Amino acid sequence: MLHSYRVLAFGLAALACASSAFADPPKSPAVSPARPKQVVLISFDAARDISQWERSRALAKRTGAHFTYFLSCVFLLSPETRQYYAGPGKAAGKSNVGFGASKQDVAERLEQIRLAAAEGHDIGSHACGHFDGKAWSKADWLAEFASVRRIFENAYAINGIPEPADWHDFAHHALVGFRAPYLSTDAALYEALPEAGFQYDASGVSNGPDLPPTRNGIAHFALPLVPEGPKAKPVVAMDYNLYVRHSGGTEKPAMADEFTERAYQAFHAAFEAEYNGKRLPLELGFHFTLMNNGAYWNALERFAGEVCVMSQVECISFRDYIAGQRGGETLATVGG
Repeated sequence: MLHSYRVLAFGLAALACASSAFADPPKSPAVSPARPKQVVLISFDAARDISQWERSRALAKRTGAHFTYFLSCVFLLSPETRQYYAGPGKAAGKSNVGFGASKQDVAERLEQIRLAAAEGHDIGSHACGHFDGKAWSKADWLAEFASVRRIFENAYAINGIPEPADWHDFAHHALVGFRAPYLSTDAALYEALPEAGFQYDASGVSNGPDLPPTRNGIAHFALPLVPEGPKAKPVVAMDYNLYVRHSGGTEKPAMADEFTERAYQAFHAAFEAEYNGKRLPLELGFHFTLMNNGAYWNALERFAGEVCVMSQVECISFRDYIAGQRGGETLATVGG
């Protein structure tokens, strides 16, 4: 009887082994698709002060970032050559932001533009005289854009500065992006942009980070509203808007450290929300003006120094972003 049980046990064990031998092997866990890198788009409006050109380029070199500079073309005219510009409905030589300080100042700015472009940065247009174009016609916008291109392409000759051999070809193709002064737009602007040869516009404001839609061949970027301050109230992610929020648009240098920290925390929280979420592009805007004793540039340098070097982050220009999207390519790694 004992022998029978041993035979039965042996038979059951053998059957179990045979069953396991023919069973399907365990499946490996499903591989999740790779997440896109977090894109951060950092830009500067007006682009006047030489020291801020140098400071921003140094930041880019430290972090591997590429920036977009929206240039006001009046800064390529000296006091002696200011008559070369007349805005729509304005007398010649008029501008809301002045002109270049001197022929030497213009020459130094042109050199900064050339260096920045050679380093991979994007040179865009912020129009010329920083006028509010919300009531302009299509013809007005086209006239302003014609002034932009004429002054940009011929800046050396206009000012009597020796022109580098490669300037004219570069200048003829450089300006593919635009941001309206005051972020002030109208329907006529969007009719004029494709005709004027632009590929993208960065004049919008959105409720939060979003993918830029393309309409009539123009990609439309928007500065997002981001939570800021003790009550996390939304504010446009641009230094001037923070300046108005923090100090009513007047200088309060004694509070610069507090404003720096608040700005940094707002930038970082907006970044973390996207980095850990949908990874929509995060856009941040700045000026060359050092508001509240440079609080917002100090926040930018701290922020960029931390995130632009991350392997899953790309701090790139608008131009490179749309080139990557339209080419169906993975965006080139700039940071990390």
